[in-house]
Amino acid sequence: MSADTVIVLDFETTGLSASGGDRAIEIGAVKIKRGKVVDRFQSLMNPGRRINAFIADYTGITNAMLSDAPPCNDVMDEFADFVENFDLVAHNASFDQRFLDAELARIERSYRGKFSCSMLVARRIYQHAPDHKLGTLVRYKNLPTDGTFHRALADAEMTTYLWLGMLDDIADKFNISDIPFSLMQNIARKPKSAVNEFMHSWANARATRLSTSAV
Repeated sequence: MSADTVIVLDFETTGLSASGGDRAIEIGAVKIKRGKVVDRFQSLMNPGRRINAFIADYTGITNAMLSDAPPCNDVMDEFADFVENFDLVAHNASFDQRFLDAELARIERSYRGKFSCSMLVARRIYQHAPDHKLGTLVRYKNLPTDGTFHRALADAEMTTYLWLGMLDDIADKFNISDIPFSLMQNIARKPKSAVNEFMHSWANARATRLSTSAV
């Protein structure tokens, strides 16, 4: 395995639309370096408004909890330092990327890393799973969990186990010892029917390059 150093992240939010003014209320993240967890980040954040009953019930995060939390801007400034320029992973990454971009834009911070979506990769690697929601994949692959869902760090932790599990399964199936992040991005973009052929071709081409360079 490998996929280099990545930040696996998850947001809980006031709603679904970052462009429509919804805000983050919690961030959780796990830093993986060459297949090992080396650091974590978690914080509630006060969006400057009350959250509705649906979000409170869905996440377990209450208005009382948020009233004592630091402002979004402060948390995101600290999180930008944590991310540095590493690549990023999230389950349904387009959602988390939109909120990350929106929150960082508010404080004029940015990042240079690229995103990969664990859900899109899982759709191609685990094509026989009942569906590709995070909870379903946790059960399907018997991944570690304490049963907590829809809290940012817990979801980031489960996504981390899923990501590492996919790296292991890809390495075993295609005999690849060191998987680059760019390969995981490419897998996510391939049609399901083309994944096996693409992977075998990629693995063979890499083996040829390695044998040629060793001569």
